[in-house]
Order: sequence, then C-alpha cells, then structure tokens
Amino acid sequence: MSPPDSPLRLGAAGEYPFTRGVQPDMYRGRLWTMRQYAGYGSSAESNARFRYLIEQGARGLSVAFDLPTQMGLDAGHPLALGEVGRAGVSIGSLADMEELFQGIRLHQVSTSMTINATAAILLALYVATGRRQGVETQKLAGTVQNDILKEYAARGTYIYPPQASMRLVTDLFVWTSRELPQWNPISISGYHFREAGSTAVQEVAFTLADAVAYIEAALTAGLELDSFAPRLSFFFNAHSNLLEEIAKYRAARRLYARLMKERFGARQPRSWAMRFHVQTAGSTLTAQQPDVNVIRSTMEALAAVLGGAQSLHVNSLDEALALPTEDSARLALRTQQVIAHESGITNTVDPVGGAYAVEQLTDRIEQEAAELIARLDGMGGMVRAIEEGLVQRLIQESAYQYQKDVESGARVIVGVNRYRSSPEAPVPILRIDPEIEAAQVERLDRLRRTRDQSRAAGALDQVERAARSTQNLLPPILEAVESSATLGEISDRLREVFGEYQ
Repeated sequence: MSPPDSPLRLGAAGEYPFTRGVQPDMYRGRLWTMRQYAGYGSSAESNARFRYLIEQGARGLSVAFDLPTQMGLDAGHPLALGEVGRAGVSIGSLADMEELFQGIRLHQVSTSMTINATAAILLALYVATGRRQGVETQKLAGTVQNDILKEYAARGTYIYPPQASMRLVTDLFVWTSRELPQWNPISISGYHFREAGSTAVQEVAFTLADAVAYIEAALTAGLELDSFAPRLSFFFNAHSNLLEEIAKYRAARRLYARLMKERFGARQPRSWAMRFHVQTAGSTLTAQQPDVNVIRSTMEALAAVLGGAQSLHVNSLDEALALPTEDSARLALRTQQVIAHESGITNTVDPVGGAYAVEQLTDRIEQEAAELIARLDGMGGMVRAIEEGLVQRLIQESAYQYQKDVESGARVIVGVNRYRSSPEAPVPILRIDPEIEAAQVERLDRLRRTRDQSRAAGALDQVERAARSTQNLLPPILEAVESSATLGEISDRLREVFGEYQ
C-alpha cells in the first residue's frame, strides 16, 4: 500500500482515502443515526422500551438478544435455564418477533440486530415480520451483525465450526444482495476485540483482517466486489483516550480505503468508504461511583463524533450493574442530542483535522495496524490466526498489561484505584421478572401444540437437506420461520449437519 498522507496534505472529506470522513459535508448535511441498544425480558417489554426511545428522539433501533437466542436455544432448553430475557430479549419464534415490533412500521425505521451465530434465523424472522405488516422486503433497511469470526477470538457466542459458520455468513451475503438491497449484511466488529482487552491498534487490525476474510469468502461465493462492498458496515468501540480514539477512526477509514482500492481493486468510491457504528466502551464503566460513568460515556461519544461515525450508541450509567433503566437510557440518548445540537462541533466538517497530535496518532495507528495485518496475512489470514490462537493470545497479553497498570496505579481509574468514596448511595437498577422465563417456555410450548405440524416438520426437513447440499440456506430458513418452526428447532437441524465447535 502507498504511504499515508502527510498531515499538510489531507485532502477533503468525502474523497479518497476518506481520512476526514465519508461525506463531503459530514454532520452539516446529516447527523449520525442516534441508536440506543435495547432489549430485555419479553418481546412485549422490549417493544415498550423501543417505542419509548422513538418518542424520545431515537432515529434507529438496535436490538439486544438474550444468550439463549444468540446460542440457538429455545427457552426451556436445559442450558437456557436462568438466562432467558436476562442479557437481552428472548426471541424464539415469529410470534415473538411480531410482538417485538408491534406498532412499529419496519419500513419507517432502521434496525440493527446484534446477532451472529443465529443471524440468518433472526434476519428471516425480521423479513417475515415485515411481510406480515405488508412491508415490501425491498424496503427493509438495517444491519445484522453476522460477524462470526470475532466470536471465536473475543466473545464466545459461536455454535458451529468456523467453515460452516462462514457458509452461513456468505449465504446471507448472497441472499440479501438479491432480496434486501438496503440491508447491510454484516457489521464487522472491532468492538468486542476491544472489550476483551485489545489495544486500539489491534482493534483496527483485527477488524480489517476479518473484513479481508469475509470479502474473500464473498468473492469465492461468486459475488462481484462492487455489488456488495458498499453494503459492508463496521462497528467500533469508543474507549477513554480521547485523541487516540479519534485518530483510530481516521486511521481505520484510510487503511480500509487503501485496502479496497489497492488490494482488492474495487472501482466504486462507495466501495472504498468505511461506514461504521460506534458504541461507547462497556469495559470502562465502573460499579463504583456509577454517576461518573456519565462523564466517561460523554467523552467517548465525543470521540466517536469527532472521528466521523455514521451511527452511535451511548452506554447508560448503570450498565456496570444491570441493564439500563428507562431513565438512564433517556439520559444516554440526551447525551447524543446535546453533542449534536449544543456543542457546535457539528458545524465543522473535520474539527480536529490538521492538529499535530491527531495527525501523528493517525499515522502511527495506520502504520502499526498495517504491519499487524501483514503478519496475519503471512500466517494465512484471520481464520488461520484464530484457529492457531494468535489473535486470542495477543488480546490476552494486552488485557493482562492493562490490568497490571490499573493494579499498580500507573493507569488511574477514578473511583476504583484513586478518588474512592465510601459509603456509596445505591443506584436504582432494572430487575428482570423471574416469571418471564416460565411464561416464555409456556408460550413456545403452546406454539408447538397449535401450529400446522406437517408444514413445520416439512420446512425443518428442507433446512436440513439444504445444509447437506450447496443450496443457499436463507430461503428454507425463511420458510421454516413462517411455518412457526422455532429458533431452537432450526438451529438443531443445522447442528445435526454441521456439528458444534469445541
């Protein structure tokens, strides 16, 4: 790749290599999408939270699913015990998805779904819900995370072995390219690398190395690069070092532009432009003095905006203790709105462009990330590096060093290793009704008793046959969810063919 631009020769926003942003006028023309990641308990409770956030000014929905849903387990499975509705909303069937979006017209919102191993099933449920609302599939807009590689390295909600998982990813790519032209079929995520303990450089490098793997898989599947590259999206962390985070986004954008143009030969400027969502760092939130988390998240949100994000979620002050309450979620949304409308920084396309410290950091992060990507390439790519444990080891080493610095006092965490307060007043937290789990189990049992059994069984058989062939899996999965087959039943049929990753 060619060397990075000189800080004295930055070019303009909206032009290759997009150091200063992907739009010529950035937020002067359009603000970022203000999302609030939400989902807990039952689909009815999460629907009420979504409608509340829309009333408060949220412009996009971002769905959190509970761990059983992420792992392809229905409520009632022994491994789901105690987890139903806890870390997100429980979705087991089309009836659940319909209730989740009751009163919300899907062609009027952009929806992001943080789901990976079961991404194909959840997307099918969303499409089927749109059909039930009378919304044309072509008009659905949003993103499904569908980034399985980082699950093996940093997060853990995988089901199938890597190659089978990659088939599901590329089948979703191919199907959405035909059926959902406004849908982003993947959100390639650096967020979870950073939450697991990576550095800013590693976050950029591992994210782009994953992108290389997905692009190569899509090309092997027969997709034409410029037909799908503009719909690739990314997901980054906003950590606490303000200038480093701003530089990280600028470096990632520039490195990606060069990667797409010089390595892959993409011809369309939209294929060179990295569009990304940012979430403030959950790992920086503290249970001690949780009110201070408002300051941390505000600073991190500011880094995302100054770095040119297209979409943003701000964490709530109580998330080191529990899922956010309605009040804390509203305050997090207000944080974005104050930055947008009162700070004045949206009046300038690139407020930090040309600042010596920012440009020097941008150059350094780009160079070091490019060197790490070259190292991964030398091993045979990201899949091989994950299989051999290199990515996991590098993250563990960085996390260990970070923790050593905190424990020694070399890194100050306010309220944790300095400026402690005692005693601390309790913070109101969201509590999940334990009866939700029993109700969801009964709801799915009732569905299985009352559905058209022959249609559901036939659809599940077709899913299994497709998995044993080279047929695209999305059409039979869509038929299965429309026949009222459950998420767990569909996942189990795929388990029978692909096995489980150990």
